[in-house]
Amino acid sequence: MSSPSTLIISPQNLSSTSSSLFYYSPKFLTFPTKKLSSLSLTNTTAKPRPLSVSASRSLQALIFYCDGVILESEHLHRQAYNDAFAHFNVRCPPSSQPLNWDLQFYDVLQNLIGGGKPKMRWYFKEHGWPSSTIFETPPESDEERAKLIDTFQDWKTERYKEIIKSGTVETRPGVLRLMDEAKAAGKMLAVCSAATKSSVVLCLENLIGMERFKGLDCFLAGDDVKEKKPDPLIYLTAAKRLGVSEKDCLVVEDSVIGLQVKLLLSGKWIPC
Repeated sequence: MSSPSTLIISPQNLSSTSSSLFYYSPKFLTFPTKKLSSLSLTNTTAKPRPLSVSASRSLQALIFYCDGVILESEHLHRQAYNDAFAHFNVRCPPSSQPLNWDLQFYDVLQNLIGGGKPKMRWYFKEHGWPSSTIFETPPESDEERAKLIDTFQDWKTERYKEIIKSGTVETRPGVLRLMDEAKAAGKMLAVCSAATKSSVVLCLENLIGMERFKGLDCFLAGDDVKEKKPDPLIYLTAAKRLGVSEKDCLVVEDSVIGLQVKLLLSGKWIPC
């Protein structure tokens, strides 16, 4: 799970220029209200050291990742997974207790594997397929294993929706201001997520509001692309739907696996 953080950016920054598709993690950043003359990122856990970027192309679009960027959600996903494992009495050999992903393990897992189903599929391949109330003995066929993963994911998704609807979840500080300032500066906005579309729609409607959600120029969920991060397909697809070059987009990311996307793209990026 990411640490509380925010980004330093102002409308003046949005009208300045950038040379390529930028990735940055807001993990150690803050959203001050002071205006900056160029795009700057400041690490607040140590002595501030602004990083500035400027070049020949104008920035046309901001693409936000949802989980960990718009909201601190990884602990909520972990809770929903563990609730699903308990509900279906999921037990991986040799343990007789329901599977429970602890905080330290899930932090590593979510930075290693993108998407809910791939996470579970990877885990069961590594640690053994489980018994559960769905299959008393571990499933052996691909069809049974797919059914198991689908059932867990569907239940987990509904549980996650319940948590979001509880009213206890808020956007990260400065996110809504950044979205509004970007729109006011004439920049396009997109949101991407590896989660299922229904859960992301519910999340965005509750957290950024219907007006901002309907005002997005592009919205993509895990259902919309075949490959998950670190494959860059979801961001390339967003740029294509926006009708702009990926070189004229700035992607807001918070995770290690998100930043690994840079390895598959030729664009520049900003490490934090």
